[in-house]
Amino acid sequence: MLRILLSCFFVTVLSLSAMAIDGDPERQVEGIASEYAASFNKQDGAGIAALFATGGIHVNPAGPRSDIAEFYQGAFKAGFDHEEITVDQAWPLETDMALAIGGYRLTGKNQSGAPLETGGIWTATYVTEGGKLKIRLLSAMPKPPAPK
Repeated sequence: MLRILLSCFFVTVLSLSAMAIDGDPERQVEGIASEYAASFNKQDGAGIAALFATGGIHVNPAGPRSDIAEFYQGAFKAGFDHEEITVDQAWPLETDMALAIGGYRLTGKNQSGAPLETGGIWTATYVTEGGKLKIRLLSAMPKPPAPK
């Protein structure tokens, strides 16, 4: 009997731990950021687009875009081939939404072999779709020039 009670206790504790991990928005956002960077580094625009919710939008200095895969194919064609992403903070909104902010750095080489580098700050709104957290709105802003 004691053995059964202890087994039930450990199963319950492990289940609660798993739920707490799944419920941690920062950990979930870090997972999405990791998948995003991995897809970028494989030059897989469709992989990046799959991280967006239906109707998801990417906003950058050129304006809002919903053609996510095409947008990244253009970046790859320009020579960008590596991205690093940091998640600085993430906050839950209700039970099925989250907000986050972080940084990004893109590098590569242009057609003539000259190095390319850019970076900045991103913010994102996430929604649950199909039981998984996905990007609904991603905004990316380049870092301003250093003060003189």
